[in-house]
Amino acid sequence: MAKVIIFSGAGVSAESGISTFRDSGGLWENYKIEEICYAGCLDWNYEATIGFYDKRREEIKDKKPNKAHSEISKIKEKYPTEIAVITQNVDDMFERAGCRDVLHLHGFLPEVRCESCGFTDNIGYRKLREAYENCPQCSNKLRPNIVFFAEQAPKYQDLYNELQDCEMLVVIGTSGNVINTDAFLQGNIRYSILNNLEKSSAINDELYSKVLYKKATVAIDKIVNDIEEFLKP
Repeated sequence: MAKVIIFSGAGVSAESGISTFRDSGGLWENYKIEEICYAGCLDWNYEATIGFYDKRREEIKDKKPNKAHSEISKIKEKYPTEIAVITQNVDDMFERAGCRDVLHLHGFLPEVRCESCGFTDNIGYRKLREAYENCPQCSNKLRPNIVFFAEQAPKYQDLYNELQDCEMLVVIGTSGNVINTDAFLQGNIRYSILNNLEKSSAINDELYSKVLYKKATVAIDKIVNDIEEFLKP
């Protein structure tokens, strides 16, 4: 397991122009979350749900990774076994920046999967039905490979496994409302960095070794330098 965890949220991708469901005027604003992103919505609102995620794939198609994605990718490439990149984001900005082995806790937007047989495929930015009418293995319906609200998130166990050996935690661009990052600050962790645009009522910044309230693209050079210093023999 890695010594350093870089844990990111929507604030990283926001600088690439990718909206979150909290943004006003964003893609989410014209939809009710319980109708297109909640457990069971695929059973009674299938067409609208897959249509929404088709639009989300279209939204990220022309977006570009920003400096934070790129610098994290570089440091991960330099220390592939020492650093784990874990994100709440479902976009592919880290991958497009060249980052490998990214752990997506809430799913991966370019992928679709079959709940019946487990078939999974990366369809890029196409609409689901441009890629498949139904599952090519069992002919059942496909769904976006996203964790909906009130669904289990199986990748959380991978997160907990990584935390067991983590000695340095870097939290970037998350409010702490979905996942309480303060709870990670225990065990073997000796140094921690919090980087957000502003304070969040869900995060106790006094618990972190260093706090940077600025854009991720501005803070990333200092963050990478601290990681380098931490990993020096």
